[in-house]
Amino acid sequence: MMAYAPPQAKLEVVFADDFLVVIDKPSGLLSVPGRGDDKADCAWSRVQISFPDALTVHRLDMATSGLLLFARSKEMQRALSGQFARGEVSKGYIADVWGVPEAASGEINLPLITDWPRRPLQKVDWELGKPSCTRYDTMSVYGSSARLALKPLTGRSHQLRVHLAEIGHPILGDEFYAHPAALGARDRLSLHAASIRFAHPASGAQVSLSLPCPF
Repeated sequence: MMAYAPPQAKLEVVFADDFLVVIDKPSGLLSVPGRGDDKADCAWSRVQISFPDALTVHRLDMATSGLLLFARSKEMQRALSGQFARGEVSKGYIADVWGVPEAASGEINLPLITDWPRRPLQKVDWELGKPSCTRYDTMSVYGSSARLALKPLTGRSHQLRVHLAEIGHPILGDEFYAHPAALGARDRLSLHAASIRFAHPASGAQVSLSLPCPF
């Protein structure tokens, strides 16, 4: 793995009010601090420059870009975290993958567990793994690759990346799970958190946000 060298472009704030903040996290930036002083720069620390009260609610993999949500008080953090835990937050992703799925739409059900000797990698484990489900729809096909719309019905670590690799369609540019040809096809992980929908923790109104795909 290469040394951590996060992009230095200014973060884009997609939505902000007195209760929460949503940003467009770039690929290559940690969501929260990693181990060591060299990994202190992250989305959370940058958001706190403008919103000192920002608190984490969920995370995106460092290599994944897209919508990342922060709360602006402990109360809002508890409310939003509860929505995530209960599966009440709808998240949509876009991924470019190696090959074209035989079925244009489908559901991937493979139980996942941490691959402890190779952390942070995850793996399928039919005996001890936690139930994990991903729905996909093929958006377009170009050459030997496809663009998929993904909806995780569970929120396991690396779920989308492992599920797609396991069915023979790894995400292009995935340094953890792609074979060499798929890894070399892109200079970044081709996975983007494109949409999110949740109930506003203060008003109860539905908040629906989306971003165009950057790759």
